[in-house]
Amino acid sequence: MEQQLVVMGQPPSADAATGMGPMPTARRVRAPSDYSQLAAQVRAAGLMDRRQGTYLLLGAGLAVGLGAVVSLAVVLGDSWWQLGNAVLLAFVLAQFGFLGHDAAHRQILASPRGNEWLARVVSTGVVGLSYGWWTHKHSRHHSAPNQVGRDPDIAPGGLVFTAEDARVRSGAGRWLAAHQGALFFPLLLLEGLNLHAGSLRALLANRELPWRRLELVLLLTRLVGSVTVLVLALDPLKAAVFLVVQLGVFGVLLGGAFAPNHKGMPIVTRNSRVDFLRRQVLMSRNIRGGALVTVAMGGLNYQVEHHLFPSMPRANLRRARPLVQAFCHDLDVPYAETSLWASYAIVVRYLNHVGLGQRDPFTCPMVEQYRS
Repeated sequence: MEQQLVVMGQPPSADAATGMGPMPTARRVRAPSDYSQLAAQVRAAGLMDRRQGTYLLLGAGLAVGLGAVVSLAVVLGDSWWQLGNAVLLAFVLAQFGFLGHDAAHRQILASPRGNEWLARVVSTGVVGLSYGWWTHKHSRHHSAPNQVGRDPDIAPGGLVFTAEDARVRSGAGRWLAAHQGALFFPLLLLEGLNLHAGSLRALLANRELPWRRLELVLLLTRLVGSVTVLVLALDPLKAAVFLVVQLGVFGVLLGGAFAPNHKGMPIVTRNSRVDFLRRQVLMSRNIRGGALVTVAMGGLNYQVEHHLFPSMPRANLRRARPLVQAFCHDLDVPYAETSLWASYAIVVRYLNHVGLGQRDPFTCPMVEQYRS
């Protein structure tokens, strides 16, 4: 199923390269007031209210899940069946990662400081990712999603997200860019290792990160402690394979949850100026699929609503969706939504296209009219 842009109730014609239809030019509106009007509707519906009971149950469930994984490890002993437990551990840690994400966005507790410390303990102490490093990077993404030079999530690295970045590559880098669509899912297996390494590099190099020493202690205790337990509990080969499986599945779960939300959506040029509502809606994509997809993606399948209201509790995003959809319909602002598998197909096609250095067709006319 191809991506559907919900615009004026009429599905657009499909575009071969993107799976997306052409984006219509919006009629002129009083852009600065649009978001405040939507926000007033959302607040009136009580959708910004905390859901601490829901989060308490979620946290308790994850604690029980982690305890079950540890208990199962003890029961299985030095056995190859531990590889199944590695998959379970990766799932539980990914869910803790989503919980840390929610706390970092101040969705859980009433106190900003309380949310910060909850996110730091969960993200760094349990998951093994630096809260200070991640939140700085993620905040820049939220402020300018898919904007060249501002969004770190589309900065060139192992993958390139613009044709311009692909064209300046040479040698092995050029070959990798040309085949990055086919390599996308295999590369996700390395995302867990990449996240841990990025956290450690940032804490060692950036002395300006708040609570750097504490995070470094938490991170090293978590990483070194888990490896030590593996080596003591399993023979070296089983321990190494367990670690590879756990990190690989963890990377696929997190990378597979984040990638569909923006990749293959319009790229904003460096000089574009777009109001907040359109900046967040036009560059984000929702993923259909019900409760199972919501659990697997940590609620990030409601990406449009999350970007518009980052501090909205996860459980309220589903309820906000019809309000946001209707509001965007009234303004003729495209609202992108598709299935999980269709979103992956869009991402792969997009990566293949820009990786070959071809002109980016993913520019939105509605965004272009704001270019300065």
